[in-house]
Amino acid sequence: MAKLYLIVGSVFCLLSVALGAFAAHGLKGRLSEYAIGIFNTAAQYQMTHGLAIIATAFLIKWGLKVQLAGGFFIAGVLLFSGSLYLLALTNMKWLGPITPIGGSCFLIAWILLIIQAAKSSF
Repeated sequence: MAKLYLIVGSVFCLLSVALGAFAAHGLKGRLSEYAIGIFNTAAQYQMTHGLAIIATAFLIKWGLKVQLAGGFFIAGVLLFSGSLYLLALTNMKWLGPITPIGGSCFLIAWILLIIQAAKSSF
């Protein structure tokens, strides 16, 4: 599982950089500033949580809560960032309610890490 998290987190970070560059250079003038802002928010959260997934790969020995946190981080990126990318590109308003589900996944993941860290000794 650690290797999978390391690969997935790295791919998410790679895509975040590529999508951020795409927004800055390929979408400028094609989307409104508001839509570009949404797209950039998605890329920022994707990068942050891609790094968190990489961290879980190294902390996975702490136990099941860390492994679950990694899964919630992945779900969060797919739901939160994914829905924002699609919303920015398509303006389909029905995607908006999906974003908070992804945000909730992020919160659950961070809570799981906090609980595990509090229980662990260094």
